[in-house]
Amino acid sequence: MTQEHQGGTRGLAAARKGFWSGLRFTSLRLRLVLVFGLVALTAAVSASGIAYWLNREAVLTRTQDAVLRDFEQEMQNRAGALPEHPTQDELQHTAGQMANSSQRFGVLLVAEDADGGAVYGSSGGLGGFALSDVPGPLRTAVNKEQKVTSANKHPYHLYWQRITDDDTPYLVAGTRVIGGGPTGYMLKSLEPEAKDLNSLAWSLGIATGLALLGSALLAQALATTVLKPVHRLGVAARRLGEGKLDTRLRVSGTDELADLSRTFNSAAENLEKRVADMAGREQASRRFVADMSHELRTPLTALTAVTEVLEEELEYAGEGDGEGGSFDPMVEPAVRLVVSETRRLNDLVENLMEVTRFDAGTARLVLDDVDVADQITACIDARAWLDAVELDAERGIHARLDPRRLDVILANLIGNALKHGGSPVRVSVARADDEIVIRVRDNGPGIPEDVLPHVFDRFYKASASRPRSEGSGLGLSIAMENAHIHGGGITAENAPQGGAVFTLRLPQDPSPPADEDAEDTATAAGDGSKGKDAKGQV
Repeated sequence: MTQEHQGGTRGLAAARKGFWSGLRFTSLRLRLVLVFGLVALTAAVSASGIAYWLNREAVLTRTQDAVLRDFEQEMQNRAGALPEHPTQDELQHTAGQMANSSQRFGVLLVAEDADGGAVYGSSGGLGGFALSDVPGPLRTAVNKEQKVTSANKHPYHLYWQRITDDDTPYLVAGTRVIGGGPTGYMLKSLEPEAKDLNSLAWSLGIATGLALLGSALLAQALATTVLKPVHRLGVAARRLGEGKLDTRLRVSGTDELADLSRTFNSAAENLEKRVADMAGREQASRRFVADMSHELRTPLTALTAVTEVLEEELEYAGEGDGEGGSFDPMVEPAVRLVVSETRRLNDLVENLMEVTRFDAGTARLVLDDVDVADQITACIDARAWLDAVELDAERGIHARLDPRRLDVILANLIGNALKHGGSPVRVSVARADDEIVIRVRDNGPGIPEDVLPHVFDRFYKASASRPRSEGSGLGLSIAMENAHIHGGGITAENAPQGGAVFTLRLPQDPSPPADEDAEDTATAAGDGSKGKDAKGQV
């Protein structure tokens, strides 16, 4: 596949993804299009309905008035010329003449012959327009004689009604000849007008659909114009959240979105200044701790040498006649305190330097193929913990780890368990998928629930009433950092049977790969040290 084709495929995929993301139900673009569409649909349907109703009334009224006017005129001119008792042939002939008027409607004439019988004459013959086709209420209204008054000058009037037969609309009307004569009924098909109105309805429907489509396109265009600055703002906010604090928006115009962009730029600039200031302070703090720790190492080296000499003198004096040797019994406790505190100070300085390296990101791994069981055994043996630790680990479980950093982790976990939980401490090793799982369980009362979330915090002491202890409060924190740099982690919990359980999980082949040329900086934590063999580096 060529590079141009790959780029085109990625571009198409990105465009498709952007299109579908823009059509999410929760997207502002879709909501704008829907709102515009609903407004346009409501307006178009309302306008079309009103237009259809007005045109329908106008068409029907115009046709109805013309037909009724023509029928009334024919009734006066032709039906009024018939004799008082016409024959059927006369009625039939007159009905045919009336039907041939300009409006082309069907006619039915009803009269009485000389014997008082009903005589009918229809323009369509015997099978044409019949009296049964006229609604009963209309016949009753036509034949009802009304009282003649000054307001009502005629006893009979013209009445009409619209009916539907087989889905075809009709206009039916009836009246009697003024001054005496036959009764006439008219039937006019309104199918041409109905077709015209249907065509009008289709036209209005198509116009409504086009209006809806046009409003959707217009809404899409407006949404694109309005939401483009919002999209740019969202992209800039994501970049800012990713740590690119130099992100700024291009501001154009004087509307609300432009004001929002200016506000974002101002906030980003202030944030960049504050972060730069905080980073500078943090860097200065780390440099101060590193410089202080480095400067303390020289006098601490001399103090350590002196304390070692004093410690040897104490041991030599203790092997003598029991009178303290050359040390005054009043001075010996002070000497022992100086030796112990010097060792603690040395461990604290080393731990602070290690923490500084982790914070600065300069700590590196020096990986090697390690038999985990052998490494744990070596850690326990170096600190004379063999009698206090029970090891459940099979040989042959190998992993690529940094031996020195693994030793730091194990020394802190096991030493912490011995100091706070008591012996025997049980250490087990297992393989889970691509991980090595090491569990350290003590035999103590466990960790209080309020302390569990903070056991890996720096300088955290479980008892506020005893801020001074043998440890520095950095051991478990350094152990966690060493686990993280391997790509693993440590968890702490209380076992159901009692006692605390620390679980170390390390990948068998850490990533990123080790930097073989980097200086190894793993040093002791100090919290897990115990006895004479645990002084200095763990």
